[in-house]
Amino acid sequence: MSTLVLKGPYWVTVRQYRRPLWLAAAAVAVSLAVIGGLRIWDAQTSDRYYEDGMRYVAHDNAGYGWLRFVMEYASGILVLLPLLIGAFVAGPLVARELESGTYKLALTQSISPTRWLGSKLLTAGAAALATVWLLTAIYWIGWARVDGSSQFHWADRGPYEITGPVLTGYVLLAVAVGALVGQLVRRTLVAMAVTGGIVGLVLLTLGAFRWDFLSVRTLTGPAVRDASALMMPEHGLIMGQGLLSDTGQRMPGWFCASDAPPTACRTDVKVTTEYLDYHPESHFWPTQLIETGIVLALAALALFAAFRVLRARHP
Repeated sequence: MSTLVLKGPYWVTVRQYRRPLWLAAAAVAVSLAVIGGLRIWDAQTSDRYYEDGMRYVAHDNAGYGWLRFVMEYASGILVLLPLLIGAFVAGPLVARELESGTYKLALTQSISPTRWLGSKLLTAGAAALATVWLLTAIYWIGWARVDGSSQFHWADRGPYEITGPVLTGYVLLAVAVGALVGQLVRRTLVAMAVTGGIVGLVLLTLGAFRWDFLSVRTLTGPAVRDASALMMPEHGLIMGQGLLSDTGQRMPGWFCASDAPPTACRTDVKVTTEYLDYHPESHFWPTQLIETGIVLALAALALFAAFRVLRARHP
């Protein structure tokens, strides 16, 4: 059992930041109580069925409405959690100790600079991952009910990150970037802002390009005036739709509706085919793994740079 007891700099780090750790534990407990309670409330009202056997949520099911409301906010909060984790690591955990000089006390206790920083990052990383994994597990309790409904498509921002391994990658990136920025800036608030900005920029950039990692699938069919002959495969993510000319040229839009003004219609091109580009649901895991690999590679580079800076300043 003694091997499970924290010792040395690990124990010191936990003691220093026990309040944030208690706050994280409280967040997990409150989340479980709220999501679990709403699922129980939702279960009190049975779903209804259409004549063809399709099921839908009853209009008087207030529990389901509140569950969706809370899940929407949970999606946004969990996606932003890496920014908060990175800001905490960069600010209070690293920059503040360098700024105030309190790290020197640890170095006088026969602890090398590498072990000092490593113990802080391991402790913070383990606590961050445990918190995120527990919150993700609680999110899945609600996700099982709202999956596939509006704003809870597998490719939507929030559900996409939370229901796959990519959020774990962003948490590790946040810890690594925080360690690097905290040493370079050495000012608590500035380090927190810079780290949050960097992690947020990576989130936005990869979010904008993630659906370019894999090639889209394309459906084509005869162009029908005032209608679409193509049907999106179930749970697919549409990426583009339009018309093809007899030369293969792609043109956005549809045939003109019968009541459209003449100036809105193209008469100079012969349209023969309609097309639809989409990502099937089977692209979810390959896209997740590619993005996670990119994020982990960036995290490894940031962590390597953090220890190089540490050795350069404290040989």
